[in-house]
Amino acid sequence: MDDVAVVTECLSDREEYVMRNRNPMVFRILLVSSTVFLTLGLAPLRPVQAVDGNTLLERMDRNLNPESYEAYRKLINIEPNGRKKEFVLYTVKKGADKVAGLFLSPASEKGRSTLRLGDNMWLYIPNVAKPIRITSLQSVVGGVFNNADILRLDYAVEYAVEKIEESGGDVILHCKAGTKSVAYDRLKIQMERRRLLPVRIDCLTEAGMLIKTLFFKEVKDFGGGIVRPSVIETESPLYTGYKSVMIFADIKAREFEDEVFTLTFLPGLDSLRR
Repeated sequence: MDDVAVVTECLSDREEYVMRNRNPMVFRILLVSSTVFLTLGLAPLRPVQAVDGNTLLERMDRNLNPESYEAYRKLINIEPNGRKKEFVLYTVKKGADKVAGLFLSPASEKGRSTLRLGDNMWLYIPNVAKPIRITSLQSVVGGVFNNADILRLDYAVEYAVEKIEESGGDVILHCKAGTKSVAYDRLKIQMERRRLLPVRIDCLTEAGMLIKTLFFKEVKDFGGGIVRPSVIETESPLYTGYKSVMIFADIKAREFEDEVFTLTFLPGLDSLRR
């Protein structure tokens, strides 16, 4: 079975998802427990308001993925009539501002690749003379996910936290974009306080109008210390009846040379798979 088939089989297994005194000994136990929680970054005894919001956002980023990594994902666009279109992508990321992706299927898209360097994005199509510039609000796959969602940088790179709230066992971060070039002016991030993982992200305009909502589901242990939601669903009031789903089959830390994230290397992205 080839690599694409293995990835597709793994993703298909998960796709079915889509259709909480003073006794010296007691004191020592409490001390050790608190130390463990603090070491994990969970800080259960510390009020959320005492924690810097941007630090929480950065921790959430690292809990979602290493700073540099490779991943296999399936993107599924679902139309109101139930019709689906599926894509399998291999994605690599380095540092704060470099992301590239390679389409593995369907056959009509195989070999296409994308590159993001900060706010700049390109699409490479085999047999076309040179890569085409694309924007964050466009979508190379159609559906509700746009290019900024597919070629996602760390949230803390693009947004700053303006306000923190608590809601039950969750933390709410109200974030504002650092520049006008990002896809969404504001984010409202609902995050599990215990694991610092996102549950829901509302993407908003400057005036507070909802553009779309991302739902993070099915937390999975990918190994290597990566425990994160394996499914992201999105829907939008601008696309009534439409839904898009992103399913992670694998993600792991990996370092890359800078040359991987260049326009000249786009045709050779497949050589990175091993």
